Amino acid sequence: MIKRKKVFITGGAGFIGSTLASKLCAENEIVLYDNLERNTFRYTELDRHDHVKLVKGDVLDYEAVHGAMQGADIVVHAAAIAGIDTVIKSPVRTMEVNVIGTANVLRAAQQCGVSGRVVEFSTSEVFGSMAYRVTEDTRAVAGSAGEARWVYAVSKIAGEHLAHAYYREHGLPTVTLRPFNIYGPGQTGEGALQVFIRRALKNEPITIYGDGTQIRAWCYVDDMVDALLLALEDKRAVGESFNIGNARAVTTIFGLAGTVCRVLNSKSEIIFREPLSADIELRIPETRKAEHILGFKAKVDLEEGIRRTARWYEEHVL
Repeated sequence: MIKRKKVFITGGAGFIGSTLASKLCAENEIVLYDNLERNTFRYTELDRHDHVKLVKGDVLDYEAVHGAMQGADIVVHAAAIAGIDTVIKSPVRTMEVNVIGTANVLRAAQQCGVSGRVVEFSTSEVFGSMAYRVTEDTRAVAGSAGEARWVYAVSKIAGEHLAHAYYREHGLPTVTLRPFNIYGPGQTGEGALQVFIRRALKNEPITIYGDGTQIRAWCYVDDMVDALLLALEDKRAVGESFNIGNARAVTTIFGLAGTVCRVLNSKSEIIFREPLSADIELRIPETRKAEHILGFKAKVDLEEGIRRTARWYEEHVL
């Protein structure tokens, strides 16, 4: 376990960032850098912890990023524009934050002499609309220009290329993680599973965009953070990309809505709407590389994850 390090987390007040901070704050100094647009931090007790400092800032402000990062041993870059609704509404901002913001963080990490690890988040979206058991070497898909869905994927694969370039050219100890449909307590903003759970708890209609046959693999946030911690500690992770997901927690979107209703004993009606944009028909990861190098294997099954997530929303939000 990481101890006596200064850990700088962009997007640190968000879903994954705050979960990671809660795991590390007892033995490390944590700096959370966030614009607080999606604020999970407020639901935690991190503000009472002596080892945690929250800095409000934007990743597009290089000087602010560089100043807040001073002295960091480890950088985790979790800040990004995400969620299909947001991406469609703000494609320019999505590209700017995800590309320029990542460039700023990597440049600052090099200038600050970060020597422990710089972890950058990519996305499973880089594999396009049909992704079955995709490996880290599977060809990334940019999608057609002008289709809003692919703005996010393109911005993320650009950041991934830049992280690898910093490793090759400057020796910056970068690692890229490609999360596959992460969910769990503290998720704010968009995300199909947390929306389904929140509506099911109130017996409100659950909306599915498209016909519901889209297939996804769902990974609980604690499993994602476990993989992240392994990537921070294992030197073999440096310069690599890893798929992080749970290929055993697979279902259609319609099946997911039904499972949520069954597990939570909800009377929610499931309704269908036209898709908002190009959709992902199939997305299931191959995670053997992460298992072989990092020792990662997802542990939390879908129904247990739904129950844990629902308890959190009942206690903190509803």
